Amino acid sequence: MSKKNGAGGPRDRGRAQSLVVPGQDLGESEGQEAGHGVIVMEGRLRATKNGRIRNQGSTVSIEPLHTRYIPRPGDLAIGYIEGCTNNIWFVELGAPFNAILPMSLGPGKVEFGGTRSVMDVGETILCRVQEVEETHSSVVTMKGMGLRKIRSGVIEEIDPHLLGRLIGKGGESLKRLKEDAECRVIVADNGRMWIDGDLDGILEVRRQLDLMTVESRPIPVGGGH
Repeated sequence: MSKKNGAGGPRDRGRAQSLVVPGQDLGESEGQEAGHGVIVMEGRLRATKNGRIRNQGSTVSIEPLHTRYIPRPGDLAIGYIEGCTNNIWFVELGAPFNAILPMSLGPGKVEFGGTRSVMDVGETILCRVQEVEETHSSVVTMKGMGLRKIRSGVIEEIDPHLLGRLIGKGGESLKRLKEDAECRVIVADNGRMWIDGDLDGILEVRRQLDLMTVESRPIPVGGGH
């Protein structure tokens, strides 16, 4: 049996994975709190974003399907070198704009004009966002403990809004993943993760990521049985 959009509302937990669109009716607001992506209009809850209904106690919110990384000062990030000048590298972080890595903030001492000999286009780095400008362009640094070129292992990506689920409360989920796979795993704030270990361990981490991604996909309204 099919129902009209919002007929069951958030209380109909059979649709906990439902895909909703802006303006869609989510049911009566009585006894419910409007969370992120939800507003109350004339006693009804309505979605203001594309995404999936999420219930936490009496709070109804919308979890976005896809997000782009927005850099913040202090973020740990995994980036790819996309270009360079005599004294600057351009780093792709998955953000709307590339970051810049000045020679003075690069790995070790670099002579003017020698940037390409130290890190060439296509190389992967672990860096930290140092500052973000009003235009959302950012400056990153490799001066700091553990920041370096990544020379081994593999890089995987997940949507930044799934990072909390991957890491878990107090880091327990991530710790368990590392132990089960017997791999070194570093999760960056821009939705990328470095996995280093033997092939079986890397494949186990990938399997867990695939499972998480599948579980996060909504069931389209009217598309379930």
